[in-house]
Amino acid sequence: MSIKAEEISALIKQQLEHYDDQLVVDEVGTVTYVGDGIARAHGLDNVMSNELLEFSNGSYGVAQNLESNDVGIIIFGRFDDIREGDQVKRTGRILEVPVGEELIGRVVNPLGQPIDGLGEIKTTKTRPIEFKAPGVMQRQSVFEPLQTGLKAVDALVPIGRGQRELVIGDRKTGKTSIAIDTIINQKGQNMICVYVAIGQKESTVKNQIETLRKYGAMDYTIVLTAGPSEPAPMLYIAPYAGSAMGEEFMYNGKHVLIVFDDLSKQAAAYREISLLLRRPPGREAYPGDVFYLHSRLLERSAKLSDKLGGGSMTALPFIETQAGDISAYIPTNVISITDGQIFLESDLFYSGTRPAIDAGASVSRVGGAAQIKAMKKVAGTLRVDLASYRELESFAQFGSDLDAATQAKLNRGRRTVEVLKQPLHRPLPVEKQVLILYALTHGFLDAVPVDDIGRFQSELFAFFDSNHKDLLDTIHNTGNLPDEKDMDAAINSFMSGFSATGQDHAEADDQADDAKSGTN
Repeated sequence: MSIKAEEISALIKQQLEHYDDQLVVDEVGTVTYVGDGIARAHGLDNVMSNELLEFSNGSYGVAQNLESNDVGIIIFGRFDDIREGDQVKRTGRILEVPVGEELIGRVVNPLGQPIDGLGEIKTTKTRPIEFKAPGVMQRQSVFEPLQTGLKAVDALVPIGRGQRELVIGDRKTGKTSIAIDTIINQKGQNMICVYVAIGQKESTVKNQIETLRKYGAMDYTIVLTAGPSEPAPMLYIAPYAGSAMGEEFMYNGKHVLIVFDDLSKQAAAYREISLLLRRPPGREAYPGDVFYLHSRLLERSAKLSDKLGGGSMTALPFIETQAGDISAYIPTNVISITDGQIFLESDLFYSGTRPAIDAGASVSRVGGAAQIKAMKKVAGTLRVDLASYRELESFAQFGSDLDAATQAKLNRGRRTVEVLKQPLHRPLPVEKQVLILYALTHGFLDAVPVDDIGRFQSELFAFFDSNHKDLLDTIHNTGNLPDEKDMDAAINSFMSGFSATGQDHAEADDQADDAKSGTN
């Protein structure tokens, strides 16, 4: 018995007619639970992990828990009008955000939607928020400096393009100020900045945006913000969305600085999501994969190989400590992921040493590779000087009979601390940093009263700008220190016209005598 071709084609057509119906039935589920930014749905048997899902009210979610009888979904946007029994359907896509030049100068939410009232962002490109970090063969070692404009950072804990440097400290110790000053200092440095504010007060973020506008930094900055009133899933995806926006530039051979302010709040949001999804809690109630939460994020920052265009993404993640406890769970996790940390200490901050960087606990694992030669030369002994000063300072409190050498070390230490202080939003070009540190390490400040050091510094800069611009240009253009004879002669000619007014002359003379006896 033969089967005719027409019968076969009719049978296939009949099957295909009902294929779409079957597909739709399979791809649509029913919400069985909703609350606190979390939903559970039944009937999404073929859904993939991290797949984007659409609810009947127009909100979107992502599949997180794939369990035998239902799916745990985190919801982005409004969830108060989603009800049990509502439909949720698969999209077949993973979560993406718009990327590209059009985002520069704008303020967006973690889904890439504008929230600055400046109209729609017309961009054609998107990138997935989760993306595999470049492998070892796709990277090269970090060698280009990223100048923060802060003497205490560029001299003691230098940051290179492609590095991940943790900024850690208690709340209200100046973490955000370091990031804002660094962004301001990138003007004219061929750098695109992404500032990710996670759980920060909206008024605070508005103030930071106004500061960036005031100094012209919004011309090369994207601000992504997920406020504390947003549901936890928005805080959770914010850093990944920011990284996707930065990666678009990095993979096109450009340089990016990304600030995560701060990852403690992202970890807390992820803990909230995980507990609501009934995942088992671990240490400090965080889920077992909280290390992976930050490691897969920070590994995306890299200095790419020349074959891939040589672009870079430098990360400044923030972690907030409780009473300076850097041995807590999340701080130790992020310290072990990053290439160094800048530790900010409350006591230093409240005593007026700002930025309040603890030179002993702060470290850069890239170090001198991220400094120009001139800075490496003048800042070489700075860390040791500061550490020995801190030690002697506590010792000197118990007695006043100190020998001349100890007095000289204490005097140099006081001046070092004073030189490393810096006013807010006044980042310095690297050549001026080298100049003042050269004056400090070569003993020119030893005879200057501590109270006069700020004035000495500003007058020295003005003097060099007027009379010795060539020496500053040499440092700026070549990265090398000019001839020491020229530098000494120029500083000496300035010193001859500088008068100490901060203290009475008798005290200034005493300090000068102490300094001389110490150096001799």
